[in-house]
Amino acid sequence: MIYDVTIDGKSCRVELEMKDGLWVCRVDGEACDVDAALVEPNVLSLRLGERSVELRRDMQAGELKVWAGGRCYGADVRDPRSLRGRKRAVDDHGPRQLTAPMPGKVVRVMVQVGDTVEAGAGLLVMEAMKMQNEIKSPKKGTVRKILVTAGSAVNAGEVLAVVE
Repeated sequence: MIYDVTIDGKSCRVELEMKDGLWVCRVDGEACDVDAALVEPNVLSLRLGERSVELRRDMQAGELKVWAGGRCYGADVRDPRSLRGRKRAVDDHGPRQLTAPMPGKVVRVMVQVGDTVEAGAGLLVMEAMKMQNEIKSPKKGTVRKILVTAGSAVNAGEVLAVVE
């Protein structure tokens, strides 16, 4: 499982994998020892290496809070493969990252950095599971970055381009 986690404005990618009945965790590619216990409904206690943190979900506000060292931080956890997670950010202001919906290969890049695009315009074509998918611009704007080339292999959630 792969998650994009933002805590107190700092983002990282968390990968979790079950091996031999134990969770293996990598934060931005670096291995991390993790132990977790559900201490009460909506409260998860985590041991991350030598550090303990508590995750609480405020059910009334629908917010996730992280408690560490007596301080509380706002947190956001998204599954980059989740359609709901991708549709949640509908803000047209500022740059928008286009991410790969699943692992695959970039077949064609149809724009260049600096091109002006309309919302819904095709930016690149990606092949996954023997099907080609057109990745479209989420908004009207200017292509600021293209982080892949034709033939590039990509992972789910990997940033492909940025439109501002």
